[in-house]
Amino acid sequence: MARKKKSEAKSEPQTKGVIKGAGEVLDQQIVSTIKENYMPYAMSVILSRAIPEIDGFKPSHRKLLFTMYKMGLLGSARTKSANIVGQTMKLNPHGDSAIYDTMVRLSRGYEALLHPYIDSKGNFGKFYSRDMAWAASRYTEAKLDSICNELFRDIDKDTVDFVDNYDNTLKEPTLLPASYPSVLVNANTGIAVGMASSICSFNLRELCETTIALIKDHDHDIMTTLPAPDFIGGGQIIRDTKALSQIYQTGRGSFRVRATYSYDKSANCIDITSIPPTTTCEAVIEKIIDLAKTGKVREISDVRDETGLNGLKITIDLKRSADPELLMQKLYKLTTLEDAFSCNFNVLIAGVPRVLGVRELLDEWTAFRVECIRRRTAFDLNKKQEKLHLLEGLEKILLDIDKAIKIVRETEEEADVVPNLMIGFGIDEVQAEYVAEIKLRHLNREYILNRTKEIESLKEEIEKLSGILASKTKVKNIIVAELKDVAKKYGKDRVTTLIDPEDIEDVDLTPEIPDYPVHLYFTKEGYFKKITPLSLRMGGEQKLKEGDEIIKSYESTNTADLIFFTNKCRAYKAKASDFFDTKASVLGDYIPAKLGMEEDEVPVTMLVTKDYSGYILFAFKNGKIAKVPLLSYETKTNRKKLTGAYSDKEELSEIVFINEDKDVVITSSSGRMLLVHSGSIPLKTTRTTQGVAVMKVKKGQFILRLEIYEEGRFKNEKRYRSKSLPTLGALPNGEDAEQLELEF
Repeated sequence: MARKKKSEAKSEPQTKGVIKGAGEVLDQQIVSTIKENYMPYAMSVILSRAIPEIDGFKPSHRKLLFTMYKMGLLGSARTKSANIVGQTMKLNPHGDSAIYDTMVRLSRGYEALLHPYIDSKGNFGKFYSRDMAWAASRYTEAKLDSICNELFRDIDKDTVDFVDNYDNTLKEPTLLPASYPSVLVNANTGIAVGMASSICSFNLRELCETTIALIKDHDHDIMTTLPAPDFIGGGQIIRDTKALSQIYQTGRGSFRVRATYSYDKSANCIDITSIPPTTTCEAVIEKIIDLAKTGKVREISDVRDETGLNGLKITIDLKRSADPELLMQKLYKLTTLEDAFSCNFNVLIAGVPRVLGVRELLDEWTAFRVECIRRRTAFDLNKKQEKLHLLEGLEKILLDIDKAIKIVRETEEEADVVPNLMIGFGIDEVQAEYVAEIKLRHLNREYILNRTKEIESLKEEIEKLSGILASKTKVKNIIVAELKDVAKKYGKDRVTTLIDPEDIEDVDLTPEIPDYPVHLYFTKEGYFKKITPLSLRMGGEQKLKEGDEIIKSYESTNTADLIFFTNKCRAYKAKASDFFDTKASVLGDYIPAKLGMEEDEVPVTMLVTKDYSGYILFAFKNGKIAKVPLLSYETKTNRKKLTGAYSDKEELSEIVFINEDKDVVITSSSGRMLLVHSGSIPLKTTRTTQGVAVMKVKKGQFILRLEIYEEGRFKNEKRYRSKSLPTLGALPNGEDAEQLELEF
């Protein structure tokens, strides 16, 4: 017990001191701080803000619609949006801007929902436009759409629970007794703390048919009646059966939606009339302009937004020889004209967030709706039983009306009227109160007979209602009948069309690079030139910076790959086609700037290849040589920068590329030379290998250079070869020494 008290004392905040201007500083454990301060906020966001419930609404939606219902805006004339926003504040303590934003998103004018809940008038913006702002609430008008009859049907018959609003002055419903699965009819997204919800919309008619089929047969194949989601903006859904089946089963996954278009041959332009719900027309246009500027799409001469009263329209003017279908296939791949819609069917069920598949969601909605029907039936049954009870009392009065009048007249005190009627006719207090309140003009035989005729019909209705309460089958039959009625009244044809993945043409987006002979030059100062043979023949001397010189030159083609090695053990890759053809009379491209190298990074050599065959020899100053296949530098992706291009353990002397194994000459700072066949140097697949010791160097000496041996250079080749490695090499003598002096 003592230990427990000690640990409890440690968890309590303790005063550490007072800081001027800050007050008392308390020492409090972070775990308790998070639990006490952050957890209530997180729970509030999850339960009361971001995640929809089984009726398909978040609290902000429900409060707004219920306010409009209580204002009498269902089936009446519109009123100013500002009036609605003001009235909603009685239930929703947020500011007018947040409430109006919610209202806009539920409106018909915003075009975000398949079946909007608010019939709007005025500028409510557009869901598919980022820049088309809606007008202020004082300029727009609204009322509830007719489909809201299905949301508020029998809400006054105890179908759902009501709770106090934030200041306990009004009552509001915890759920709306929607007579159709509204949770899946309209798209709904929200981000809470640590979780999110993203529900796509489905066609109302198809959803009602699916729900009916599931009620009748729980093993019904949903895909047969609910082939895919449906969006108000139209478009095309790529019907990947596997992906959709996963969403239907788990409530998670994604499917792809693409825009629809038409080609106007007379104007040579493409009109895009629908886009995926995950993008906006401005984003699409900006991306198309960017693609045209960078040359990735060359068929477009102009693109503009022609959205108007007839709806969304993006017009793309084509160049004369452009193929519209091929262009659209490119744009589907390069822009958000084809995009993925991610699903996360996260819904609050009895206050607990759960990710459910379509079948489970419809099961939960059916259970919710069964409870609504039962509560409505119980409410109606209770009312009819109360009425029957009163009429049965009235029927007893019918036997002797004069006696009833006599009892009332002869009773001296008003308080004794009800007890005397109870005694005189053998009725209870409720019945006696009802009789006592009958108007004098109604104390005639005709009125009482007409009223008591209802007794038989009431008994039949009570028996029918009791039968409904006692039978789950009858309750489900009522749900089925209501779903059929909703589908008939409000059902619409599918807006979004379906296409099979097999029908989509695969387009190769790799740009066609013209292939022609070129001469490639790289200078000591880091300049690069690509010159065609014709230009080289016509041009004069190579223009270079003062003190600069060409250190690498190749004859290749425009499709060759270039690899630039730098002093930072990195390799930068480019294609010859990335550079413009130039002339000998210009300096050329400065590689560090062109390839975005670091400030103190400089290229030391350039290699050219088309098939990545051959080897690279890295000679280090300590006498080691690394032999690495050029294939190690080939990348499947278009990576431009490779780190760890060679070892950084020792300072580099030379990089030499060879197509096949051949003799190479190594020269040290002492003047010694070694002739080695590259085949005797082991091949290493790791780029950062330190290689193997080939030439011994004494203290203070180092490898000066490595070069490919030219046949006949040495008079006595054996002098410079060695049977074992590493070795010191040999000093040149005789004619070899004279030749060496001439070279330098």
